[in-house]
Amino acid sequence: MVMTGEVVQVEMTADSLGGMGESRAPRSVSRTVLVERLVAQLTQWQRDTGRTEPPRVIDLGGGTGGLAVALAEHGYSVTVVAPSPNALAALQRRAAEYGWADRIDGVQGDAADLVALFGAGSVDVIACHQVLELLDNPAVALSAIAETLTPGGAFSLAVGQRYSAMMVRALAGDLTEALEIWRDDSRFDPERLRKLVTGAGLTIEAVHSIGVVSAAVSEENLAPSSIAALRDLEWAVGDDPSLVAAAPAVHLFGTRPD
Repeated sequence: MVMTGEVVQVEMTADSLGGMGESRAPRSVSRTVLVERLVAQLTQWQRDTGRTEPPRVIDLGGGTGGLAVALAEHGYSVTVVAPSPNALAALQRRAAEYGWADRIDGVQGDAADLVALFGAGSVDVIACHQVLELLDNPAVALSAIAETLTPGGAFSLAVGQRYSAMMVRALAGDLTEALEIWRDDSRFDPERLRKLVTGAGLTIEAVHSIGVVSAAVSEENLAPSSIAALRDLEWAVGDDPSLVAAAPAVHLFGTRPD
């Protein structure tokens, strides 16, 4: 059982961003599109707020640095907050391996430590990807994010969803577990996530699906020349609100009101 407020980093799994099957290339497309969306939203947020330099991003539960490295490649500096010393050691090795040791650092902690680590109202951007669904009380983490953000500061959430996880189990023939997932009100769907985020005093600016196409594509049926087309399709359908609930995961971008 994950304790309230504790953050545990997981890779983007078949259930969350790979959905149906074990294909690696489609999951990589999902991750790429997610990072591209976040960078585009941060760029627009910088314009809207008059910031001329990319802000430092706090990656809550960022573990070994998958998101941190991707953001560093786009010019951002990232501080990863993770509870595991082993994960932070791996983060340092990964940052050095990719040549971003000057842009990536890590501190030990979890959601409950955000204010103590950085101060209330002091952080411009907080990312929290594939973490909320692992917590006993995600509302506590969202409140900590809201308290730590500066007024007008931005947040990015990527969260695995119930409906797709249920379908994965059903298509695999595990109908009993599929029914348990369907009945599990602790799992996320778009409406529950919206209520938690707005209940923490945060404003949602954009919602996009993650992996809604990639989840259905097998690597065996995907030619290398089709990767770019899959990326374009994934990007296009991610804007359709009718597909959000069906996606393996959802991405929310927003701000703390001034």
